[in-house]
Amino acid sequence: MSLNPPFTRETAHAKVKKAQDLWNGQTSFVAGSVAIEEFLANKWEKEKSYRLRKELFAFSDNKIAVQFWYEYQDAQDGMKWKRCYGLEDWTFAEDGKMRKRQMSGNDIDISEAVSPIGA
Repeated sequence: MSLNPPFTRETAHAKVKKAQDLWNGQTSFVAGSVAIEEFLANKWEKEKSYRLRKELFAFSDNKIAVQFWYEYQDAQDGMKWKRCYGLEDWTFAEDGKMRKRQMSGNDIDISEAVSPIGA
């Protein structure tokens, strides 16, 4: 199944789950950009026990919107649990590569009792 635009409900959902799986993996980086690799390395150094959940919110021919939640223990703040939740919108080029990404999220402190996502 091609994950390139135009999207159907099935391919939009599959694209969202693929993005979720890539972020949760944290074992590989997007090839090509040293700046992205450094950003992610620093992010994951701070964010221990990282968990992410993404769900399809809406889609059109070459756009997908998702709602997300992620949580982690903050290595720079006494290993306190934090959560970010919000919305992303993605625009894709014809070859399936992301052309634009916008994200709006809210960060909150949470107790270990309300973690993890999906429990």
